Amino acid sequence: MKHIVTISMGTIHPAPWPHAIKSAQNRPELRKICLIIPLIFLVLAAVSGCISTIQEESKYEDISVQQAKEMIDRGEVFILDVRTQEEYDTGHIEDSTLIPVQVIDKRLDEIPRDKKILVYCRTGHRSVQTSEILVNNGFKEVYNMKGGIIGWTDAGYEVVK
Repeated sequence: MKHIVTISMGTIHPAPWPHAIKSAQNRPELRKICLIIPLIFLVLAAVSGCISTIQEESKYEDISVQQAKEMIDRGEVFILDVRTQEEYDTGHIEDSTLIPVQVIDKRLDEIPRDKKILVYCRTGHRSVQTSEILVNNGFKEVYNMKGGIIGWTDAGYEVVK
Protein backbone atom coordinates (compact mmCIF):
# COMPACT_ATOMS: atom_id res chain seq x y z
CA MET A 1 0.00 0.00 0.00
CA LYS A 2 1.36 3.42 -0.98
CA HIS A 3 1.39 6.13 1.63
CA ILE A 4 0.72 9.71 0.65
CA VAL A 5 3.01 12.27 2.21
CA THR A 6 2.95 16.01 2.57
CA ILE A 7 5.97 18.27 2.54
CA SER A 8 6.07 21.47 4.53
CA MET A 9 9.06 23.60 5.37
CA GLY A 10 11.37 20.88 4.05
CA THR A 11 10.01 18.18 6.38
CA ILE A 12 8.22 15.08 5.09
CA HIS A 13 5.12 14.07 7.01
CA PRO A 14 3.15 10.89 6.38
CA ALA A 15 -0.48 11.64 5.59
CA PRO A 16 -2.64 10.76 8.60
CA TRP A 17 -5.79 9.93 6.71
CA PRO A 18 -4.88 6.59 5.04
CA HIS A 19 -5.17 5.06 8.51
CA ALA A 20 -8.56 6.73 8.95
CA ILE A 21 -9.75 5.23 5.68
CA LYS A 22 -8.58 1.77 6.72
CA SER A 23 -10.38 2.26 10.03
CA ALA A 24 -13.50 3.48 8.21
CA GLN A 25 -13.70 0.25 6.24
CA ASN A 26 -14.44 -1.55 9.48
CA ARG A 27 -16.88 1.08 10.81
CA PRO A 28 -19.93 1.96 8.65
CA GLU A 29 -20.53 5.34 10.33
CA LEU A 30 -16.99 6.46 9.51
CA ARG A 31 -17.38 5.22 5.96
CA LYS A 32 -20.41 7.52 5.49
CA ILE A 33 -18.45 10.47 6.89
CA CYS A 34 -15.52 9.73 4.56
CA LEU A 35 -17.94 9.84 1.64
CA ILE A 36 -19.92 12.89 2.73
CA ILE A 37 -17.00 15.20 3.60
CA PRO A 38 -15.48 15.22 0.08
CA LEU A 39 -18.94 15.85 -1.38
CA ILE A 40 -19.40 18.83 0.91
CA PHE A 41 -16.05 20.26 -0.24
CA LEU A 42 -17.00 19.77 -3.89
CA VAL A 43 -20.33 21.54 -3.40
CA LEU A 44 -18.67 24.41 -1.54
CA ALA A 45 -15.99 24.72 -4.22
CA ALA A 46 -18.60 24.79 -6.99
CA VAL A 47 -20.77 27.37 -5.20
CA SER A 48 -17.80 29.61 -4.43
CA GLY A 49 -16.69 29.58 -8.06
CA CYS A 50 -13.54 27.54 -7.57
CA ILE A 51 -14.91 24.97 -9.95
CA SER A 52 -16.58 26.35 -13.04
CA THR A 53 -19.33 24.45 -14.73
CA ILE A 54 -18.60 23.28 -18.22
CA GLN A 55 -20.20 25.69 -20.63
CA GLU A 56 -20.02 25.94 -24.34
CA GLU A 57 -18.14 29.13 -25.00
CA SER A 58 -20.28 31.60 -26.83
CA LYS A 59 -18.56 32.51 -30.07
CA TYR A 60 -19.35 33.92 -33.46
CA GLU A 61 -18.98 31.84 -36.60
CA ASP A 62 -17.08 32.89 -39.72
CA ILE A 63 -19.02 32.12 -42.90
CA SER A 64 -18.38 32.59 -46.61
CA VAL A 65 -20.30 35.04 -48.77
CA GLN A 66 -22.03 32.05 -50.38
CA GLN A 67 -23.24 30.80 -46.98
CA ALA A 68 -24.34 34.34 -46.10
CA LYS A 69 -26.32 34.58 -49.35
CA GLU A 70 -28.08 31.29 -48.56
CA MET A 71 -29.00 32.52 -45.07
CA ILE A 72 -30.31 35.79 -46.49
CA ASP A 73 -32.32 34.00 -49.18
CA ARG A 74 -33.94 31.84 -46.48
CA GLY A 75 -34.84 35.03 -44.55
CA GLU A 76 -33.29 33.78 -41.34
CA VAL A 77 -30.91 36.64 -40.48
CA PHE A 78 -30.79 40.23 -39.37
CA ILE A 79 -28.19 41.79 -41.71
CA LEU A 80 -25.88 44.21 -39.93
CA ASP A 81 -23.58 46.50 -41.91
CA VAL A 82 -20.92 48.02 -39.64
CA ARG A 83 -19.23 50.35 -42.13
CA THR A 84 -19.51 54.13 -42.24
CA GLN A 85 -22.51 55.98 -43.71
CA GLU A 86 -20.41 56.98 -46.73
CA GLU A 87 -19.43 53.35 -47.42
CA TYR A 88 -23.01 52.20 -46.95
CA ASP A 89 -24.26 54.81 -49.45
CA THR A 90 -21.91 53.46 -52.16
CA GLY A 91 -23.66 50.09 -52.02
CA HIS A 92 -24.96 47.64 -49.40
CA ILE A 93 -26.76 44.33 -49.11
CA GLU A 94 -30.51 44.77 -49.52
CA ASP A 95 -32.43 45.00 -46.22
CA SER A 96 -29.25 45.51 -44.20
CA THR A 97 -29.20 47.80 -41.18
CA LEU A 98 -26.33 50.26 -40.80
CA ILE A 99 -24.81 50.57 -37.34
CA PRO A 100 -21.16 51.65 -37.65
CA VAL A 101 -18.73 49.71 -35.46
CA GLN A 102 -17.73 52.98 -33.78
CA VAL A 103 -21.18 53.24 -32.15
CA ILE A 104 -22.25 49.61 -31.93
CA ASP A 105 -21.93 49.42 -28.13
CA LYS A 106 -24.34 52.37 -27.76
CA ARG A 107 -26.92 50.89 -30.15
CA LEU A 108 -27.13 47.24 -29.10
CA ASP A 109 -30.82 47.66 -28.31
CA GLU A 110 -31.50 48.09 -32.05
CA ILE A 111 -30.31 44.56 -32.77
CA PRO A 112 -32.81 41.72 -32.27
CA ARG A 113 -31.75 39.04 -29.81
CA ASP A 114 -34.19 36.47 -31.19
CA LYS A 115 -32.66 36.26 -34.69
CA LYS A 116 -29.39 35.16 -36.21
CA ILE A 117 -27.14 38.17 -36.82
CA LEU A 118 -25.11 38.38 -40.04
CA VAL A 119 -22.34 40.97 -39.67
CA TYR A 120 -20.36 42.42 -42.56
CA CYS A 121 -18.11 45.36 -43.36
CA ARG A 122 -15.84 46.21 -46.30
CA THR A 123 -13.31 43.36 -46.04
CA GLY A 124 -13.96 41.55 -42.76
CA HIS A 125 -11.87 43.32 -40.09
CA ARG A 126 -14.53 45.54 -38.53
CA SER A 127 -17.11 42.76 -38.71
CA VAL A 128 -14.83 40.57 -36.58
CA GLN A 129 -14.60 43.36 -33.99
CA THR A 130 -18.36 43.78 -34.02
CA SER A 131 -19.01 40.04 -33.83
CA GLU A 132 -16.86 39.86 -30.70
CA ILE A 133 -18.71 42.81 -29.16
CA LEU A 134 -22.06 41.16 -29.88
CA VAL A 135 -21.02 37.82 -28.39
CA ASN A 136 -19.59 39.56 -25.32
CA ASN A 137 -22.98 41.26 -24.88
CA GLY A 138 -24.97 38.04 -24.90
CA PHE A 139 -25.94 37.63 -28.55
CA LYS A 140 -25.99 33.90 -29.28
CA GLU A 141 -26.11 33.38 -33.05
CA VAL A 142 -23.62 35.74 -34.64
CA TYR A 143 -22.17 35.13 -38.11
CA ASN A 144 -19.24 37.08 -39.53
CA MET A 145 -19.22 37.26 -43.34
CA LYS A 146 -15.62 36.71 -44.39
CA GLY A 147 -14.49 38.95 -47.23
CA GLY A 148 -17.07 41.63 -46.50
CA ILE A 149 -18.91 43.56 -49.19
CA ILE A 150 -15.83 43.24 -51.45
CA GLY A 151 -16.15 39.43 -51.34
CA TRP A 152 -19.91 39.77 -51.83
CA THR A 153 -19.57 41.82 -55.04
CA ASP A 154 -16.63 39.70 -56.26
CA ALA A 155 -18.95 36.67 -56.01
CA GLY A 156 -21.40 38.48 -58.34
CA TYR A 157 -24.06 39.27 -55.75
CA GLU A 158 -26.02 42.49 -56.04
CA VAL A 159 -25.89 45.56 -53.84
CA VAL A 160 -28.37 48.40 -53.55
CA LYS A 161 -27.66 52.12 -53.25
